[in-house]
Amino acid sequence: MKNGRHAGLVVASNRLPVALIRNPDGSVRIEPGSGGLITALLPVLRDRGGTWVGWPGISGDLSKFGSLLEEANRKSGYQLKAVPLTEEEWRKFYHGFSNEVVWPLFHDLQSLCYFDPSYWRVYQNVNRHYAEVLAQNRTEGDFIWVHDYHLMSVAMELRRLGINAKTAFFLHIPFPPLDIFVKLPWRFQLLRALVEYDLIGFQTLRDQRNFIQCVRTLLHDVAVHGKGRLLTLRETGRDVKVGSFPISIDYNAYVKGATTKEVADKVADLYKQLPNRQLILGIDRLDYTKGIPQRLEAFRNALERYPELHERVTLIQVVVPSREDIPQYYELKTRIERLVGEINGQFTKPGGWVPIHYVFRSLDQSDLLAYYRAAQIALITPLKDGMNLVAKEYCACSIEEDCALILSEFAGAAAQLQRGALLVNPYDIEGVADAIYRAFSMDITERRARMRRLRRSIREQDIFWWVDSFLHAAIAKDLNAFPLPEDYIPQSEIGGMSL
Repeated sequence: MKNGRHAGLVVASNRLPVALIRNPDGSVRIEPGSGGLITALLPVLRDRGGTWVGWPGISGDLSKFGSLLEEANRKSGYQLKAVPLTEEEWRKFYHGFSNEVVWPLFHDLQSLCYFDPSYWRVYQNVNRHYAEVLAQNRTEGDFIWVHDYHLMSVAMELRRLGINAKTAFFLHIPFPPLDIFVKLPWRFQLLRALVEYDLIGFQTLRDQRNFIQCVRTLLHDVAVHGKGRLLTLRETGRDVKVGSFPISIDYNAYVKGATTKEVADKVADLYKQLPNRQLILGIDRLDYTKGIPQRLEAFRNALERYPELHERVTLIQVVVPSREDIPQYYELKTRIERLVGEINGQFTKPGGWVPIHYVFRSLDQSDLLAYYRAAQIALITPLKDGMNLVAKEYCACSIEEDCALILSEFAGAAAQLQRGALLVNPYDIEGVADAIYRAFSMDITERRARMRRLRRSIREQDIFWWVDSFLHAAIAKDLNAFPLPEDYIPQSEIGGMSL
């Protein structure tokens, strides 16, 4: 026993689930964090207890903010441990290696990578800082679960510190195929770091296969055993498990939230403001992987080719601000706003219909749920996504089940949701436009049959199923007790499927 608790779950991620924010007057406040990882893991730690290690949102000396974090500890029901980083460390680790190297490379956008050697050195140093905080706040027997591409070297750094705790890693973004991964100058070092974990988890079977292909090609002393969803790597006397675990959501919490009076009132207001039409919803963080410009072009194409959509549909495109200080993201925002202006200028009816309602801000939870519940069609078309929890959240909130989901075949969620969704290639402008028209024209019987299938799959394989299957894999030889969803089809077999 250490730090007043028994052995249990220790989570490490880039950021804590709360953030320290500087006010204009120099004071600091604490706010809840956001993002798919936090959404996924908060229910788990609330139920199980444990420790979460991450950066708190402010660089430099953190000692003066200890009282704020202690208050957050008392409210959360688990321990928060902050990793101190300098401004330069944060810039080169997060904006540099994580988001100018790994993020574009792992999303098959290698032309956007900037392979600065100093980024790699700082990335290793920061991973060592995380390992040091983990070492200081662990209890004998703890299971350390490290998350995402920012922290791929933490297990190696823990072993250098002499810590032999059970460690696992889950990658929330895609893992690239060999021909793209080999463009990384530090490909051998990164693979060696990953195989220091005891369990490595990916979103899809395709990501798992890409990783295994890289290991087989680049690490000749590592043997691969088994087949299917859980494999074993044998490396210098150690066994490393490699599996696929499609992440999910707290289904019941979204259903409960969508049925509140506050959300119902907001839905009624939306219908009053935008009457006699079907609402099409796109919700995305500002990022070039989300395919927002291509989606807008597809919507324009649908309006050009299917005039019966005029005054019968409205696209509500919500873009959540993200990384605007990075030039590529600022340019993307400008491009999106230009396209929205062009399309509205081309099709708006004076004094009446405006085809696109553009929202550039973060949404509070009730607004988000209201948009989910109000929209008859969700248009979720990333160029590539590890999973895409928005698709699952939308289905959970579609309690009337009279809705249609249009989903990119390159989202990880497509492997599970392909039987109920209309799958599209986001690069195929006319194909997405056709899917918009098909969803608009779909009769209520087909809509309900598709949505019921989608919601049943998400309900049965929710966030707690995901955690249980991952933790079970850490101790079991196979995953028969936690099979993949019955609708699951490997992404490698999805391409070419008809709508």
